[in-house]
Formats: sequence, structure tokens, C-alpha cells
Amino acid sequence: MSALETLAAVEGSVNTIGFGLAAIGPGVGVGIVFGNGVQAMARQPEAAGLIRTNMLLGFAVIEALALMGFVLAFAI
Repeated sequence: MSALETLAAVEGSVNTIGFGLAAIGPGVGVGIVFGNGVQAMARQPEAAGLIRTNMLLGFAVIEALALMGFVLAFAI
């Protein structure tokens, strides 16, 4: 195994480890969004529709950022 092949193997591993660590942020973000959304719906049931819409939009933005990180981890 040449030095270049070893370097390529290490770089791939570092990208994978980096994405794994970066996935912690969106995981925490999704938990916060849904936790606070459910709490808000419990406090004001009459606004549940608006809260649910905003909660799902927040979830979509967080997941889009996580997917971009996933693509960039393998594109680099």
C-alpha cells in the first residue's frame, strides 16, 4: 500500500467522522423544534395549526442543512 493510498483512506475516514459529528447539531435542533412546538400547542391549542406549520418548516430547514452536509462530506 503506497503512501498516497493510505492518505486517501485516512481522508475518507476523516470525512465520515466529520459528518457523524456534524449530524449531532441537526439532531439536537430537530429535538428542540418539536419539543417546543408540542409545548406551544399544549399551551395554546387554538393556535395548533399555525404552530404545526411553522414547526414543519423549521424541521425542513434543519434537515436540508443536514443533507447538504452529507453531500459535502462525500463530495470533498
